[in-house]
Amino acid sequence: MYSQIAANKRKTIFIMSIFILVIGAIGYAYGLYVGNFDSVYVIFGFALLYSLISYFASARVALAVNGAKEIKKTDNPRLFRIVENLSITVGVPTPKIYIIDDPAANAFATGRNPEHASVVATSGILELLTDTELEGVMAHEMGHVQNYDIRVMMVVFACVSVIGLLSDFLLRMMWFGDDDDTSPIAIALALVLAILAPIVASLVQLAVSRRREFLADATGALTTRYPEGLVSALRKIEGSTAVLRRQNSSTAHFFFANPLKKKSLTKLFSTHPPTSERIAKLEQMGGEL
Repeated sequence: MYSQIAANKRKTIFIMSIFILVIGAIGYAYGLYVGNFDSVYVIFGFALLYSLISYFASARVALAVNGAKEIKKTDNPRLFRIVENLSITVGVPTPKIYIIDDPAANAFATGRNPEHASVVATSGILELLTDTELEGVMAHEMGHVQNYDIRVMMVVFACVSVIGLLSDFLLRMMWFGDDDDTSPIAIALALVLAILAPIVASLVQLAVSRRREFLADATGALTTRYPEGLVSALRKIEGSTAVLRRQNSSTAHFFFANPLKKKSLTKLFSTHPPTSERIAKLEQMGGEL
């Protein structure tokens, strides 16, 4: 159990470092193209500023775009009791609790740290799951809070956005700029990086998202000491639907299960690992507890 959590953290740190390299490569390509590498500092400054804005604003945006409504304890004592008990168990403040009025069985957590966290459940998941299964899902979401996953994903999303903006800027500059004094090698390198950087960044984002789901599963199972509850919840949700009526791809990676309509995409482009893999890892952990 603990080795699984440690391995997931190491892999996430490695994947996150790729973002720094990609942004640095774009800055280098731009400097090579214009013949002045002072712009690299400007690019890193812009990336930092954009990340800070996303860091403080993205939680409120995620709640708003998904139609989440904050509730009081009297509105749903069952959900409140489960979340409060889990908060006491892991030693973090009780997060704000929201419900999305949607028949899809899903949930997510958001917030930059445990002191500013929120957990969200759909009305569908409250109807579908037993108390033990719902506790497993909420423990998973609380695991995201404990592990500062939301902070990681906020930064990841900001980096992906920055890389997309910078690549678009570089392509437009090359398209409308004067290349007479620029080396053909520099032009070719800048063009390749401008095209490939957003693709690499998106793949890294998906890899980070899948890795954090495995980590939250492991943390949630460790919290409840009963991985079978989470396994049962995964099987039920897989057999029903987690697809929300309100579709928003920018927040899909926050959810317990993929909230978007399934399309004929490869496993490589999924924000969530296959349910079968999550169940297999949880069952292995169950044998170790």
